[in-house]
Amino acid sequence: MPYLICLLFLVVNLIGHAQGSAFYQVKYVRYSNDKPIENQDTLVLRSSKDHAVIATQKFFTNQHELPYEFSWFSTSALGHIHQVSYLKSNQAIATLDSNSFKENSFEISNETKKILGYNCKKAVVKINSNTITLWFTNDLNIFGGPSSLGSHLGLILEYDRNGTFQIKAHELKQFKKSVTFGVEEYRKLPYYSLLDYRDLVWKSRFTTIPVFQNQQINYDPNRIYKDSELQIHFAHGTLIAKKVKFPDIPMGHHVFLDASILSNGDAYDRTASIVAIPINNKKSMVNAFGEGLGVLPLFTDGDGKTYQGVVSDQTYDAPIELMRLFTTFGIKHFNHIELKDKIWHEHVPYRQDITELRPIFSGQEVWIAMFVGNYDKGGHIVDLNFTIHQGETNVFRSERVVPLFNTTNIMEMMGHEYATMFAHPDGLSMKFTLDKPMKGAHLRYISTGHGGWENGDEFLPKINKIELDGNLIHQFIPWRQDCGSYRLFNPASGNFSNGLSSSDYSRSNWCPGMVTNPEYIFIGDLPAGEHTIRVRIPMGDREGSSFSAWNVSGVLFGY
Repeated sequence: MPYLICLLFLVVNLIGHAQGSAFYQVKYVRYSNDKPIENQDTLVLRSSKDHAVIATQKFFTNQHELPYEFSWFSTSALGHIHQVSYLKSNQAIATLDSNSFKENSFEISNETKKILGYNCKKAVVKINSNTITLWFTNDLNIFGGPSSLGSHLGLILEYDRNGTFQIKAHELKQFKKSVTFGVEEYRKLPYYSLLDYRDLVWKSRFTTIPVFQNQQINYDPNRIYKDSELQIHFAHGTLIAKKVKFPDIPMGHHVFLDASILSNGDAYDRTASIVAIPINNKKSMVNAFGEGLGVLPLFTDGDGKTYQGVVSDQTYDAPIELMRLFTTFGIKHFNHIELKDKIWHEHVPYRQDITELRPIFSGQEVWIAMFVGNYDKGGHIVDLNFTIHQGETNVFRSERVVPLFNTTNIMEMMGHEYATMFAHPDGLSMKFTLDKPMKGAHLRYISTGHGGWENGDEFLPKINKIELDGNLIHQFIPWRQDCGSYRLFNPASGNFSNGLSSSDYSRSNWCPGMVTNPEYIFIGDLPAGEHTIRVRIPMGDREGSSFSAWNVSGVLFGY
């Protein structure tokens, strides 16, 4: 029998039980603070003297959407729950869960009450700091409930968690017709360990778009990189880029970005940046990937110094920064360094919600690039992927995204200038034009200060001022004081005579091993036409060969 037909067979045959035995059907309603939850899919238990199935009403009527999960067990093996999940129309998996029964210790009290006319006993269990109260009956000599929890006790007619969430039986019927249960077909499904099963079910609930896996970002001017359709290295290996095709992403869905960076020889904290470069008729940083920085438009600061590809104009779009993140002092590669009471972490989880940038991805092909600044031949090993999750509402309403500026020199090793334009009082100023009004406009602004010596801006609080059309719209000091929280990510961080490690020190909006959160600046409704935006930062002076720089990026979004 083809696999798809087998799956349909399983669904259809969930309506009854084997050997023509009578079975009971219990329908349950969920409550929150004693009020029925609206638009819920009713939970259903079908149980006989031989077997029981726990699912929802839509499943029994074959109206459910994928992925979908249900449970069944045999009354001859109480405490062994079979979990079955339909991940796709042609893929179903199963697992056998008996661990939860070994871990749970129920306290059966003498307290009783009647539910739907049946005598019920009370059982209480503590699970993950939650108090679960179950009311069960043994009058019918059947087992099961709205979940697998306590199904070995008898028939669960009421479930209560912490007094704020309840599942209550509101209908119990007996059926005597002879139908097939299909247990033997379930047993033919591929069975996984409980851990692997849960992982597959979890991953089936969202879309993963892999971009980079186990890729090296390093500095090696003698290495020859072979370009391909899938993977391209630039800037002497310190930047990797790839075209990525995204599916349609409906409004309300959530977009997340995940990254991982492990040391492959570099012991220092480095600036890293992940950018998106839409494919359109405009010039972009992609042109510099193949032709060099000379093809990019120049920004000239108040002192007459020029910078490549910093601001957008009518013919060029600056890279849209998705995530600003920072490497650690040598995580993984330098974990052999021993300090008493220090057990180094194996990896750093970088994960960020970037849903407000959804319009640049939905149904589009986009260049995704990742930069890690370093001059080390071993460099770093990186991973990067996007995940898309179903939803109905977002924090921000975003239907349009307009790239404005990005001063992070992601092609540093090819001569991309550091952002020192803030040495002049005029700072960074640019004009942009909206072809139509934008409602609910926000500026997504990311700012980090750099200059890693005692008087450098990395270690000095500096106010950032943002002006729009000549008016100050926001000012703040980008500063992080929690860097010591990330000490176990930094095995190669130097320890000083004052008892601090280098990774402990507060910095200008970043720490080794963290993501810099964007500053969301509400603007409101913007009319169509030309506008001017300016960023001013009182950047510190040079000291010999040492200098400060500020990596700032700005993207306008709204509807």
